[in-house]
Amino acid sequence: MKQIAMMGLLVFSMAVTSSAHAQKKTVWEKGASLELVSEMGAGEGPAWNPEVGLVSSFGSVYLHDVENPDRGAPQVYIKDLGTNGLLFDAEGRLLCCQPSKQRVIRIEKDGSETVLTDKYDDAPYNQPNDITVDNEGRIYFSDPKYGPYENLPQKDFDGNPIEGVYMIDPDGYVTIQIVHDVDRPNGVLVSRNQKYIWVAGNNNNNAGGERKLFRFERMACCGSILVETKEMIFDWGDGRGPDGMVQDVKGNVYVAGGLNKEDAEHETNEFKGGIYVFNAKGKYIDFIGVPKDEVTNCTFGGADLKTLYITAGGSLYSVRTKNKGWLPVSANN
Repeated sequence: MKQIAMMGLLVFSMAVTSSAHAQKKTVWEKGASLELVSEMGAGEGPAWNPEVGLVSSFGSVYLHDVENPDRGAPQVYIKDLGTNGLLFDAEGRLLCCQPSKQRVIRIEKDGSETVLTDKYDDAPYNQPNDITVDNEGRIYFSDPKYGPYENLPQKDFDGNPIEGVYMIDPDGYVTIQIVHDVDRPNGVLVSRNQKYIWVAGNNNNNAGGERKLFRFERMACCGSILVETKEMIFDWGDGRGPDGMVQDVKGNVYVAGGLNKEDAEHETNEFKGGIYVFNAKGKYIDFIGVPKDEVTNCTFGGADLKTLYITAGGSLYSVRTKNKGWLPVSANN
């Protein structure tokens, strides 16, 4: 599978109308190319709601007027919230991983703030990073630790530090779902058919760290992750691994990952920075390069949900797709 990816990256191009794409099926709309939407306010997130628009995280939460061709700079939507992953749920409430306060919160439609969880087993979390939700309202979030790796508050029974994936039931009860089965979980995504959860293993700041995309089955009755069903989808080797991801109505999964710079301490640029696309069966099928490091996350948005928005190095990019995106707030798709 790695060889297939490298063949795709040999034709690396920001424009998706290259001869390579002309010779094979592609997920990008005919004639589409990567466009720069904004050069500020887009470090992470992003999240779309038709009533609100597109928001992203960069210290504060920023609102981008993406559908207005005469748009100005993004506006502060919520000041100094310190969030990472963002997602609007089916009711239009904004779910937020808030690593600055080691918790997961929800911004209600009236603007008030609800703390969903700030500890597990009476210990704080590490750095809640990314978030996903299923059709029953169960919320999953990853809790890695980047930066100095010391005094991690979450520990297993043997006292070893945990960088896990947790589930919040609709009644607020929290369970840990992945303990050590992913080296350092980052992006998470419940599949549209609700059968799977995709998890990005992203230990990029350690030599030999895991940089792989995994898929697990979930129990239909309760949403629990079946760790014994772990399937490795793609391996970035010594390159920069996968980050945030989103899915379209055909089941294709769009994953942010890769690296462009040449002087990273523990990563190579063997796999260029951009969006890697896998079909519903987990096969690598497409790629589009993004010129700015680091490519962190993506989501669908716009009136027809056929625009993929990408956050990278504080900038927001977009590209048109053939298929509509699938989001919790687009339940009719």
